[in-house]
Amino acid sequence: MNYEVKNIYGKTNGAKITVNVEGSKSITARAFLLAAIADGESVIYGASRSDDCNTFLGCLKSLGIKCSADGGTVKIEGCGGKLSKGRGEINVGSAGTAARFIPAFLAFQDGEYKVDCSAQMKSRPIAPLISTLKSLGAEFTFLEEENKFPFIIRGTASPSANIKVNVGESSQFLSALLISSVCLAKPVKITAEGEHGLSYVKMTSDMLWSFGADVEEDGATYKVSGRLSAKRYDVEPDVSAACYFYAMNKILGTYVSVKGLMPHSMQGDAKFIELLKNFDGGKIDMSEFSDQALTLAAIAPYFNNPTEICNVAHIRRQECDRISAIVNNLTAIGVRCEELPDGVKIYPSQPKGGRISTYGDHRVAMSFALTGLRADGIIIENAEVCSKTFKDYFSVLDEICEKITARV
Repeated sequence: MNYEVKNIYGKTNGAKITVNVEGSKSITARAFLLAAIADGESVIYGASRSDDCNTFLGCLKSLGIKCSADGGTVKIEGCGGKLSKGRGEINVGSAGTAARFIPAFLAFQDGEYKVDCSAQMKSRPIAPLISTLKSLGAEFTFLEEENKFPFIIRGTASPSANIKVNVGESSQFLSALLISSVCLAKPVKITAEGEHGLSYVKMTSDMLWSFGADVEEDGATYKVSGRLSAKRYDVEPDVSAACYFYAMNKILGTYVSVKGLMPHSMQGDAKFIELLKNFDGGKIDMSEFSDQALTLAAIAPYFNNPTEICNVAHIRRQECDRISAIVNNLTAIGVRCEELPDGVKIYPSQPKGGRISTYGDHRVAMSFALTGLRADGIIIENAEVCSKTFKDYFSVLDEICEKITARV
């Protein structure tokens, strides 16, 4: 579907609106795997119902993990670190977290598993993680291209307890290993190489501790020990989803807040909400909250000073080349910008009408809807791609806009 954004700039009524967003996708996925590895039955409350998290849960079921979901409440019977099924097939679809976390988990299992994915996922980075999994003892048979999905992975009964991984392309490689190394049932040392923001690794460490493991950090080296125990776990609201509404406030002067948002969230994107308080352009390193690079780019034309987003070269290898998507779409609506190797520079402008190409990327669709709230005639093509992480985004946006423009 195409979505035509309504320009509501200067038409708002000052109403204070509180909205609900689903649980954090990042926290939900981690909680699912932690619960699957733990001893006993865990209950996850407020879980994300996004396509990505449904895919993750489906993969666990295919591997023989007992799971049931009732809305945002998910029950998972853990396997104690060892799968009962020595063979299986899963499809991680376009779910990036599942695509990194589950192969790492399978590397620590004594069995053989086929892992398939969507066409989009085949082009996303996975080779550094595969290299690490090979070094700890796993074997791979690649069904199409070397070091890419799809493949068959043969786990090992005696994986190495001394692991190195390059995180230059994704910190999820490290998070995947931190969680799955608990399956070894003895202390494991993991050393991270390469440069990348590690705020989501901190989230992983905190959640491991919450489920009963011990994580010691010494610079770029992590020592993981202990077993995971089942628990009842509450998932925070998704800060990545919340960011769109706080960005909306920034460019419209509105008062939209998200219910249950923690003042000291473990989610890295909370840094974006803090940034918005005083930001009016300038150079900003977004490596620690790069999912919001698109969001900032979409509202940057409305700042008084040029905005330079840097140190996010890795977002070229996400659902699409996000830097190119920013430049192409801003240019199409008349905004002056410059593509940089690791980011983009955007100059103050009044966007004109035009069609936004989403490139199959949920964050392109959601971010550029914000641009249209202060410009006439912006249309988001294939807006349904938002279902990957936020199924109801555009209906929630419509509801908010209706409330904040209603005559009082």
